[in-house]
Amino acid sequence: MTQTSENVTWLTQASYNQLKAELDYLSGAARVEIAQKIEAAREEGDLKENGGYHAAKEEQGKQELRVRQLTQLLQNAKVGEAPADNGIVEPGMVVTIAFDGDADDTLTFLMASREYASTDIETYSPQSPLGTGVNGKKVGENAEYEMPNGKKASVKILAAKPYQG
Repeated sequence: MTQTSENVTWLTQASYNQLKAELDYLSGAARVEIAQKIEAAREEGDLKENGGYHAAKEEQGKQELRVRQLTQLLQNAKVGEAPADNGIVEPGMVVTIAFDGDADDTLTFLMASREYASTDIETYSPQSPLGTGVNGKKVGENAEYEMPNGKKASVKILAAKPYQG
């Protein structure tokens, strides 16, 4: 789980290992694969009208951007413990909230930085309006935050459990 504060990103050992494995793949085997795609497309002829070549170069650019992001993230990472299972909302927790006291209108999300966003569960940054509003609150407490349109919203913390990934 992550919490960005200044230039430091806090990660559990499991999160660090997962991001490091992604970096190792992207800077190793994936680079070889994309280079082979580019070379194969280059051999097809005229590069100006070669869609495969341009697609491979675009993919390479995205891959290199992710390598730079991961490198910077891991250079600034501090590895720590997963959050305690104490019902207090903090980065690394899966949080369930009810909007405006309506128990039927709920949202469950992982509170973590975008670098750890998962397709398994929606992720909200601790620096987001909602993340800032609920951070440090206990199960059963109400929290208020400012929405992008400037209006205030109120939520009730229903659950906060450490992410099991």
